[in-house]
Amino acid sequence: MEYMNLNDEGSQSRILCCQCGAVIEPNPANMCVACLRTEVDITAGIPKQGTLYFCKGCERYLQPPSDWVSCALESRELLSLCLKKLKGLNRVKLVDAGFVWTEPHSKRIKVRLTVHGEVLGGAILQQVFIVEFTVNHQMCDDCHRTEAKDFWKALVQVRQKADNKKTFFYLEQLILKHRAHEHTLGIKPIHEGLDFFYATESNARKMVDFLVAVLPCRYQHSKKLISHDIHSNIYNYKFTYSVEIVPVSKDSLVCLEKSTRHHLAGIGPLCLIYRVTNALHLIDPSTGQVAEVSGQTFWRQPFRSICDPKQLSQYIVMDIEPIRDEHRKQFPGQGAISMKHVLADAWVTKASELGASDSNTIHTRTHLGHILRPGDTVLGYALSESNVNNEQFEKLQSQGSLPDVVLVKKSYGEDGRRRRNRAWKLKHLAEDDMQLNMDHRDYQEFLEDLEEDPGYRQNVNIYKANKAPCAVDVNDPDEDETMPKITLEEMLDDLDIADDADEENATMQ
Repeated sequence: MEYMNLNDEGSQSRILCCQCGAVIEPNPANMCVACLRTEVDITAGIPKQGTLYFCKGCERYLQPPSDWVSCALESRELLSLCLKKLKGLNRVKLVDAGFVWTEPHSKRIKVRLTVHGEVLGGAILQQVFIVEFTVNHQMCDDCHRTEAKDFWKALVQVRQKADNKKTFFYLEQLILKHRAHEHTLGIKPIHEGLDFFYATESNARKMVDFLVAVLPCRYQHSKKLISHDIHSNIYNYKFTYSVEIVPVSKDSLVCLEKSTRHHLAGIGPLCLIYRVTNALHLIDPSTGQVAEVSGQTFWRQPFRSICDPKQLSQYIVMDIEPIRDEHRKQFPGQGAISMKHVLADAWVTKASELGASDSNTIHTRTHLGHILRPGDTVLGYALSESNVNNEQFEKLQSQGSLPDVVLVKKSYGEDGRRRRNRAWKLKHLAEDDMQLNMDHRDYQEFLEDLEEDPGYRQNVNIYKANKAPCAVDVNDPDEDETMPKITLEEMLDDLDIADDADEENATMQ
């Protein structure tokens, strides 16, 4: 016989388990936890295995019946998706849930669940179990449409009717920097521009708004009826946006009409385009006056270039003399004067005629007095030898008010030397065409413009090149110390998974 200690008020009565005879605290089943688990399984109706469908194209998971959601590994969204796949989980009380670590490439996701359930007369049993999900690949509807190649609901056609394509290279870098091409189904390069394909009209409209904001351009909109359901009154259209960029580029020479010059504060008739952003930045090389022409202003009074960068000739600076500020006030025009440029009188000779007995020294006025020195090589347009079909240009030519040469920019040595010493690179929308662009003369001029103009490269992501530049002899007399270069602080690190893996393996060894 067992006696209870009446003096111990904190003691609790004990009983024997009806199955194994172990001393336990009283419960409605009169059984220990081990015997309860052998008799009852509260997770019997919950599956221990499941399947998740993953799209490799867009990296999304299928949420039945037809929704696709983006979920990171071991995230709350993925855990919620896994719990929704378990039938019978509502029969028990879920206490805790978490992931069990697995290899990311194993295509297995394990979830540890802790549940409470009522068994045999009201006893509460807690049980921990693991559910393993297998990740299967299934292409979503959006990726199916993308792979179809010919499926699109909206098309954005970007065109520029110009010989020089430097504006397109600049536009490509702007798109990459602002990730404006995220929702494109495909990008197709053609002779005069690019085609962007979209699944919805709203995404195409966003692209058009981006183009109008970063470049001076105009667009037209059209739509074509594909099908029509007369019973539900549903129309299926294909939309097309035709975007036209201004037909001039950086370093182009333009001849302005009198009405256009009047709106630009009396700037000179011959102007250089020294930068193209969301507006055209003009400078008069004879006075240093600058002006900006927006896209709306340009299309109201359009003008074309009379000389393109492909027509540049090399000249040697024989002498240069800066013009004092008091003399600059005598020039006509009431617009702003550039403080970054210095007006100067220059005497130049054609590089092909240097040293010849019949060489001719040409006098011209230039805005490059801050960088030109006697003996430098400079690129310019030979207007006296040009055959230009422009009415305003012919009037100036008949009046004898045209300069013989218009200097555009300084030449810093050979193009091959600058290319070999370039320790940076740019990314492209189509990596397959990168090698083709590298050999393109317009692309090389675009890279040189980025090196020479710090303000021009502010909207461009520049990356460090994987290959170190070739060593150059420090005593090389042809090396120009004033050659513009991009500093290391302006470059971004390019993520290369292969290189990172090689470095990690070398460290482990």
